[in-house]
Amino acid sequence: MPLNRPASRPNVPHFSSGPCAKRPGWSPEALTDAPLGRSHRAKVGKAKLKLAIDLTREVLQVPADYRIGIVPASDTGAVEMALWSLLGARPVEMLAWESFGEGWVTDVVKQLKLADAKITKAEYGALPDLAAVDTRTRDVVFTWNGTTSGVRVPNADWIAADREGLTICDATSAAFSQRLDWAKLDVVTYSWQKALGGEAAHGMLILSPRAVERLESHVPAWPMPKIFRLTKGGKLIEGIFQGETINTPSMLCVEDYIDALQWAKAEGGLDGLVARSDANAKAVLDWVARTPWIENLAKLPETASNTSVCLVVTDPEITAGGQEAVAAFSKALASALETEGVAYDIGAYRDAPPGLRIWCGATVETADVAALTGWLDWAFAAEKAKRAQKAA
Repeated sequence: MPLNRPASRPNVPHFSSGPCAKRPGWSPEALTDAPLGRSHRAKVGKAKLKLAIDLTREVLQVPADYRIGIVPASDTGAVEMALWSLLGARPVEMLAWESFGEGWVTDVVKQLKLADAKITKAEYGALPDLAAVDTRTRDVVFTWNGTTSGVRVPNADWIAADREGLTICDATSAAFSQRLDWAKLDVVTYSWQKALGGEAAHGMLILSPRAVERLESHVPAWPMPKIFRLTKGGKLIEGIFQGETINTPSMLCVEDYIDALQWAKAEGGLDGLVARSDANAKAVLDWVARTPWIENLAKLPETASNTSVCLVVTDPEITAGGQEAVAAFSKALASALETEGVAYDIGAYRDAPPGLRIWCGATVETADVAALTGWLDWAFAAEKAKRAQKAA
């Protein structure tokens, strides 16, 4: 491969898997209408929060009878609220094929200490046998898209339509880029900083009528911190799902989320966002198909993510040195691209197999992804040349 630097560069070198790239054309001027210095409980604050919820429903195509709430502590806070508030009424099956799913397993087994918790796992790059998951009698907790493994569920066909339990879905790197089957999902969570490149610290909690019924009929066996409480006197606190947040939100972040949602509408809503993500992932995977030194961590095309695309170096000279050598080489590639200012934060997640991770969500431009692939070739050639010089 030539060592000349490619002629074209990504206009926006932000390929981090969270916080993710801002929407195209974003500038701080988009936030000028934020009601700063005002109470979120004032009429203007409540109106902004309600607008964020209404736009979420419209763009994500959330059913009218599902509640949508803005909650603290990002996606993690939203998932924790669901686990602590809803689990314990019946047996649960926890699915994990990457680090965040493993985290929810830890919470359920070591923190909540549920006695009847079945743990079903798969290695990075694969999914467990979803057909064998008991979605009818057990509650089921899973990630729709494994942010750190680049593997997603292909659909929700494996979830029983006549289920007795609840499905709790962490969709933080799937929402707005992949289609969620709402009829099969009782709890859906995500965070603004991944889904649409919003600012961090806020999460979204979406509940089906079945989830609400569980909240109003089930009293957890453990103390509930105030920040997790979704009911009062055995009834859902409806205000949470009308813009009356549990704690004080950043109205600057709310304004940024509203701006991203309005951009999403202008891009064709969910259809347009999915198409953008698919095109971005295709640009990467087409390059992978013609590049001998790298592969997709996802083992099956039908389960490969279109957002957090995870790649592993397979060059024989590098892999001969073992995982430490692969990790060092992958880190050198990411560092070289950051030094050149063409790609930031594309190293694999710390708990994942060493490699690269390129965010291809809807706020990224396909032309930037295409330009990045040329720089990946350049970085590989440059690092191999360095190795050759050291060996000489």
